[in-house]
Amino acid sequence: MHGNLVRRIKLLSPLFEELRDANEEIMLEIEGIKGFELLKDALNSAKELLQSVNEGSKLYQALQKDQTSYKFQQMTETIEAALNEIPYDRLDISEEVREQIELVHTQFRRAKGRPDSPDSQLDQDLAVAQKEKDPDPMILKRLSDKLQLRTINDLTKESLALHELVIASAGDPGECFEKIASLLKKLKDHVLIENPEADTSEGERGLMKHRSPVIPDDFRCPISLELMKDPVIVSTGQTYERSCIQKWLDAGHKTCPKTQQTLLHTALTPNYVLKSLIALWCESNGVELPKKQGTCRSTKPGSSVSDCDRAAIVALLEKLANGNSEQQRAAAGELRLLAKRNADNRVCIAEAGAIPLLVELLSSTDPRTQEHAVTALLNLSINDGNKGTIVNAGAIPDIVDVLKNGSMEARENAAATLFSLSVIDENKVAIGAAGAIPALIKLLCEGSPRGKKDAATAIFNLSIYQGNKARAIRAGIVPPLMRLLKDAGGGMVDEALAILAILASHQEGKVAIGQAEPIPVLMEVIRTGSPRNRENAAAILWSLCTNDLEQLKMAKEFGAEEVLKDLSDNGTDRAKRKAGSILELLQRLEAKENPVSLSSL
Repeated sequence: MHGNLVRRIKLLSPLFEELRDANEEIMLEIEGIKGFELLKDALNSAKELLQSVNEGSKLYQALQKDQTSYKFQQMTETIEAALNEIPYDRLDISEEVREQIELVHTQFRRAKGRPDSPDSQLDQDLAVAQKEKDPDPMILKRLSDKLQLRTINDLTKESLALHELVIASAGDPGECFEKIASLLKKLKDHVLIENPEADTSEGERGLMKHRSPVIPDDFRCPISLELMKDPVIVSTGQTYERSCIQKWLDAGHKTCPKTQQTLLHTALTPNYVLKSLIALWCESNGVELPKKQGTCRSTKPGSSVSDCDRAAIVALLEKLANGNSEQQRAAAGELRLLAKRNADNRVCIAEAGAIPLLVELLSSTDPRTQEHAVTALLNLSINDGNKGTIVNAGAIPDIVDVLKNGSMEARENAAATLFSLSVIDENKVAIGAAGAIPALIKLLCEGSPRGKKDAATAIFNLSIYQGNKARAIRAGIVPPLMRLLKDAGGGMVDEALAILAILASHQEGKVAIGQAEPIPVLMEVIRTGSPRNRENAAAILWSLCTNDLEQLKMAKEFGAEEVLKDLSDNGTDRAKRKAGSILELLQRLEAKENPVSLSSL
């Protein structure tokens, strides 16, 4: 229904384009103007409906599809009625456009009298999935595909959409939520087993072991900014961690901390819905629920803030802002250490306004001050809430500049900072566009062992975004990676293989890797490497040999069949799949080279 409405509305665009480009003003009677006003209102309503469907809970809409269908039917009727009121004969439009609009109008008219047919298969699958404890995987796959809940990320968005739904229903979604929560759990279990994305993530997780999942904002307490363990709802409808809001109330406050509205009462209602969603998210992302919530920051006048000394931090910020170069260097160094010490300090330092001042010091001409500033930002970025503040302060271009021109320590910590910030997907785009990748490749070649690993993890994480794969390949990353791969004693084989595996999925990457004559070293890794490295080497080999006869022949010459048979028996699940696929290619090659004649039968 969403797709049909979008398609029909798009077909109206030539009318507006031609009217916009017309050289003469169009004089219309009041009735004609009314038609366009009706259409404007109808299209605005359609936009709201499409947005609500697109961003809303898909499971909820599937279970309530009769209501959703009725909304689409009403919208179709509204647009059709508005189109009826437009005086096309008074408009200066071409015959071609007039015919198209008449065709679209006819489509709306037919759709008004003939609602979209119900999806009986979807109804049946939903009923079975709700009823059975362990539904047939094929049923779950159909639901996953139909509702576009194919990845853990999709399911996390679905959880957040459901949370928004619960908030909109004032915390009382009814028994429908229990059905959705149960279905969500079954789909999550299915996706973890069957999702094709897991085919690439198993080998990649080794390199990403230091990456922490981004906690959704809705799962954080607005007071402590920590993941909530015991969420409760206050009278304004806002949710907080119980211990934090209780301290707020005990301090004598009568308002909601987030909205500043006066609380009608101080009763705290457990938010079981959100608690279930947090538990599901934790399970999906391998995060253990906190056993004890961190110390909350009380705002009671005169009280201390966690374990950090706010007065001392303010004094340090004063030196950052107005001190001489020596004072700035010392203050940045102290903030660097404080931010490293614990989570409470990271929150307090950011709240005090340190981040914009530290970003300014990234441009300092004093190398040590620059080192302290970038490392302080690295330590502050460990707190997910600070990542956005750092980016919004305009830090990315300055961090990239430090990566290019700073001391070796500053460059290495700049690389680690970019990795930390790149955990958020939109930052991957901004960091790549700021020119970080060539500088990271240079550090990969020149840095200390730790610096090389920082550069590699940043490059890997940035290359998850397709556009950055091309940037890395064009910046010449493949030759350095091949050198690291061939240097078994250098300690970078794992990282090099993981990055090559992700770049091999890009056509330019596949070509560049193929030109580096990788087959011999890949064969050696598959023979003698660790399980994860054998898996990544097989994935690279599979990318190279697919649709490339020369690479396939070379693999055969270096004994691929024997080592791949061993891998298909003893490798990881992903490695077995890749090995099996390459063996099939080798069998087809053998059949072409040695066809069986009829006379030999």
